[in-house]
Amino acid sequence: MPPSVPVLREGEERTSRDTRPLHAVDGSLLAEVNEAPALVTRLAVKAMRRSAAMPRAARLAVLAEAGRRFAEDTLGGETPEEYVRRQALASGVPAAVARRALARMPADCARLGEVVERQRPVGTGRTARWARRGDVLGVVAPSNHPGTHGAWLQAIALGYRVAVRPGARDPFTPLRLARALLAAGLDSGWVSLLPGTHAAADGLVDAADLALVYGSEDTVARLRGNDRVLVRGPGRSKVLLDRPFDDADLDHLVAEIAGDGGVRCTNTTAVLTSGDHRALAEALAERLSRLPALPVTDERAVLPVRPHAEAVALRAALDRAAGGAPDLVGRHHPDDPVPLVSGGAAALRPAVTCVDRPDHPALGTELPFPCVWVAPWERARGLGPLDDSLALTLLTEDDSLVEQALDSPGIRTVLHGRVAEWWRDPHLPHDGYLGQFLREARGFAAPELLTA
Repeated sequence: MPPSVPVLREGEERTSRDTRPLHAVDGSLLAEVNEAPALVTRLAVKAMRRSAAMPRAARLAVLAEAGRRFAEDTLGGETPEEYVRRQALASGVPAAVARRALARMPADCARLGEVVERQRPVGTGRTARWARRGDVLGVVAPSNHPGTHGAWLQAIALGYRVAVRPGARDPFTPLRLARALLAAGLDSGWVSLLPGTHAAADGLVDAADLALVYGSEDTVARLRGNDRVLVRGPGRSKVLLDRPFDDADLDHLVAEIAGDGGVRCTNTTAVLTSGDHRALAEALAERLSRLPALPVTDERAVLPVRPHAEAVALRAALDRAAGGAPDLVGRHHPDDPVPLVSGGAAALRPAVTCVDRPDHPALGTELPFPCVWVAPWERARGLGPLDDSLALTLLTEDDSLVEQALDSPGIRTVLHGRVAEWWRDPHLPHDGYLGQFLREARGFAAPELLTA
């Protein structure tokens, strides 16, 4: 029998009459997922509001212990090795990504108090308080990377009960985190796992006080303007190379494009250059073409894997966006852009597409594998073509470009130079600090606090 992913509420793991099979990328049955209907979701959130308060010190101690348990313990009968295997087979993300998430979790959780304290506005203290905007946060989680779940752990550190609707392909990471939190002593009313349909996700957003939603551009458009919902959509992270490139630049670009299988929203999806964009594209294609196509559970795997039909569909989406521009990596592997690696599973080889103008519509296309668009850039165009970027790396000696980028609202993170693995810094805001959304400054006055 395959393992069962339960509904978890009020500290109890429960089955449901509503279930769905979860298949691995190779087509085998991996688990049965119990789903929470909309009514159960509303009842779970209502019960969470009644749960007892937990002092900050107690929450932080639980989080630190949960990080250790997540990495080391057998939880719900699942060993760390079994978690790595299941997460990789379900998500299609290389197993090494989940293994690194395991290794990082103890340290990440141990410093959550410091991380969220850094987010406190400097004006709070004597005559202002940094207060929660609600009690329950609903999270509509993604499946692209296990590291995304660190955000809702921050919410617990900030005093929120958290109800998670896991992504369709990765219920294993949030389930393991919830089990670790409860085993570490978190009050049973402080975390719920509520797998379900898109309708159930909408029900969670409606029931919770605030919601953190990961989704596509359509999701962003649908929820834009709702101040109760923080939406994290496509990253469209970019690089400007404003100098002749060398081997160190190529190494950095390959790492930013293909790191963690190219599935993070922080992976680079467009490179613009003031130099020879065709030569740059060719050089990147040659290096990226060397990445091996391996089964997702192979520790040497670096490329994402999908069911073959899904992989073919993703390549077709790439071709439509390219509008006839060729994938330069394809010249190195003309016969197998989506090679079968195990059963019905296919690896997604990288793609490098060279376009001849910086406003080509393809530069806004983001796909869940190492896929990059290379285009020319000239100083007269300014930063316009580089706007709408979760992260913008500036490989330039022109400090004025850095200042312009820092003043551009559509550029959420600015990196000057080759900053290796910058996204691992827990203090660096990811599309702003989560604390900016979950808390607010409220005035407070008492006679002894008033200034003359």
